[in-house]
Amino acid sequence: MANALLRPGTLSISPAHDTARWWGCRHEHRHDRHCPRHLLLSTDWNKRIVCRQDMVIMAPILLILLGATEILQADLLPDEKISLLPPVNFTIKVTGLAQVLLHWEPNPDQEQRNVNLEYQVKINAPKEDDYETRITESNCVTILHQGFSASVRTILQNDHSFLASSWVSAEVQAPPGSPGTSAVNLTCTTNTTADNYSHLRPYQVSLHCTWLVGTDAPEDTQYFLYYRYGSWTEECKEYSKDILERNIACWFPRTFIHSRGRDWLVVLVNGSSKHTAIKPFDQLFALHTIDQINTPLNVTAEIEGTRLSIQWEKPVSAFPSHCFDYEVKIHNTRNGYLQIEKMMTNAFISIIDDFSKYDIQVRAAVSSMCREAGLWSEWSQPIYVGNDEQKPLTKWFLFVLMATICLILLILSLICRICHLWTKLFPPIPAPKSNIKDFCVTPNYEVMWKVLMICHICPGLSPLGAVTGFLVFYIIGEGFYPEGQEYFYCFSHSVLWLIWLFVFFKRWGLAVLPRLVSNN
Repeated sequence: MANALLRPGTLSISPAHDTARWWGCRHEHRHDRHCPRHLLLSTDWNKRIVCRQDMVIMAPILLILLGATEILQADLLPDEKISLLPPVNFTIKVTGLAQVLLHWEPNPDQEQRNVNLEYQVKINAPKEDDYETRITESNCVTILHQGFSASVRTILQNDHSFLASSWVSAEVQAPPGSPGTSAVNLTCTTNTTADNYSHLRPYQVSLHCTWLVGTDAPEDTQYFLYYRYGSWTEECKEYSKDILERNIACWFPRTFIHSRGRDWLVVLVNGSSKHTAIKPFDQLFALHTIDQINTPLNVTAEIEGTRLSIQWEKPVSAFPSHCFDYEVKIHNTRNGYLQIEKMMTNAFISIIDDFSKYDIQVRAAVSSMCREAGLWSEWSQPIYVGNDEQKPLTKWFLFVLMATICLILLILSLICRICHLWTKLFPPIPAPKSNIKDFCVTPNYEVMWKVLMICHICPGLSPLGAVTGFLVFYIIGEGFYPEGQEYFYCFSHSVLWLIWLFVFFKRWGLAVLPRLVSNN
């Protein structure tokens, strides 16, 4: 039965067709030539189906085990049989300002098998670094005034092992020059300006660099500056000089620098002298660290009641509007309060004190969404809103007026009391003493003064309340001021006037007088 199932051609016959023909041969012509031989040899169809299902299940399992065995043997093979050799013809070539090309070739004696070899490059000087590559050359941007050296080796690695050859090295010697003669403190800044005459490049980038003369440089030393950005290299044409006519600064009004680019800016300063060799100096700059952003344009501010609204436009820059962060500085000149707010829009609204004066400034920086975080721009020119100038004068005017009125009233009270001027001007008429009768019938000016005193003491009382209070005090005693205490009367009178005036101006003068002054 097994041989019949494994013979070629038997699996192409459908089971239903075989069953019909098998039963037909059995009942009619068992040895008929039309009956297939494999049907005649099989008397148990159920066993045949089970055998075929077992074969279908076991075949994928055998293939998986076979593949795993081959992979395991491939992983173990390099450790046992491959020997890695170092690269040959390793060279370092200077291709531009602060730029070198590292090149090597695979070892011709390296055994070639179906493996992917890689190379590990290690920078030894001026700054240590390492990386891996599959190609046989590499560009490197680095300073060269201190020299340059690097090493490379062949490596083979996978998840289970790591093989490496020995290192091969090469170097570039530092340029000649006497120590202490190179330029020092080299600093550079870039700035973007609008170019209305070019449609291809609507923005131009300027470059400004400054440096100091080396401490041991002769007096006849002359320095020269070059910059490289990408493939462009340019020499400076506009220098600033010191008192000895030595170049100490350089200005490029137009450059090939792209303000939105990410390449390194390389600056080289070399020099010459009749007495000694001047050592060159080069430095790398990332654009986001030296790009001086312009200040925002058209800053405006207006006040509506207590609502301060500030608006501005984006700086002159190749970056679009959504690439800027802003800071708004609001300074209250009256109390010195300083408020700084950060935002990404070009408008800001704040609630303020409408009796103060404010100066407002705005600055900008490129957002980290469009470039690495860099420098903030300078603050914009301050603009002033509010009416703080009149407030101090108004307050001083109120206090001076109150003090003057109180002083005049005090002097008049003293004169009246000391000279008995009130008694001389209005002599009393003799009559039987009757407090109630005199109060109701005869005008008593002393009573009137005491009523006024009641009003002074209680400025918030109504006239009816003041009169009621006076009647109580007048009937019970002889009044507020005992006889013979004229000076105490004058002093108390002045103090009460002062209290009354202070309350009056506090309630009404501070609210009405500033508006009168502002209207004038």
